[in-house]
Amino acid sequence: MSFKPLAIASRQSPLAVRQAELVRDLLGEAAGIAPEDREAAFPLKTYVSTGDKLLAPSLSEIGGKGLFTKEVEDALLSGEADIAVHSMKDMPAEMPDGLILAAVPAREDYRDALVSPGGLTFDALPEGARIGTSSIRRRAQLSRLRPDVTLAPMRGNVGTRLDKLARGEADATFLAEAGLKRLGRDDVTRTPLSPDIMLPAPGQGILCIQARADNDAALELCARINCQDTALASAAERALVKKLDASCRTPLAALATLKEGELSLRAEILMPDGTSHFGGYRELPAQDRSAPGVLHAAGLIGESLARHLIEEAGDQLTRIFGAS
Repeated sequence: MSFKPLAIASRQSPLAVRQAELVRDLLGEAAGIAPEDREAAFPLKTYVSTGDKLLAPSLSEIGGKGLFTKEVEDALLSGEADIAVHSMKDMPAEMPDGLILAAVPAREDYRDALVSPGGLTFDALPEGARIGTSSIRRRAQLSRLRPDVTLAPMRGNVGTRLDKLARGEADATFLAEAGLKRLGRDDVTRTPLSPDIMLPAPGQGILCIQARADNDAALELCARINCQDTALASAAERALVKKLDASCRTPLAALATLKEGELSLRAEILMPDGTSHFGGYRELPAQDRSAPGVLHAAGLIGESLARHLIEEAGDQLTRIFGAS
């Protein structure tokens, strides 16, 4: 079988590389390429992102959009790579000219996981426990739900944060369950949290497959690994982010789910110190998920919920976004 190689670009972190490898296998299977030939068919190129280079304790201190995507997107635009693999929660609402969303594979577990050496549950965290996290969303949610705990900054990839936890820099931390599963970290003692306790970040557990708009071969192949249900959920969550003009500096949580064909979207915005929060809910009735315009319809409920949150927050919205 003749196949022109398509280079895949990703960040250099172990999780990003693993995600790119998982996508390579999906693409290889879709193209009918044997497992032993997939590395040659889809060579992997990795890049260190701006977010990985900067060492500030919190992303909100260096924030802005594209912290973890720009270098990888530049590789696409320059022709160094044909396909890029990102974590959807890292993606700015707008993509650079010339790049498009090529596919959204099936979503992995969207929950946050509480990780502690003793396997503590959320309710069993002792008063004054040191919780390591630099996520402004998680810090705001913790401040609201457990104001008795102490927050400590903790950044780094999965392995780095687990090492810091093992060294006693905190009593517990939070990691995305999707990342732990993709890395095969069954050895990590953790408690996945229901979204009723901790609503995840928009896009958590979703991968974004990106390509140049003029690369027909890449786009055609990527379309074969698209999951329509996940694409709908992502469209709703990303429309919410775009309407709010949110970034990693925004204490925003959101989750879209499908049940019996109905799309439901929940979201909340919070003051970074947890003193105020505003939430809402929208539904899209069951419809033909292959119908033209269905992604647009999913996006409309995201925009509608964003407008609701803006109205609910009122004068406090400036404080929420200004403080973040």
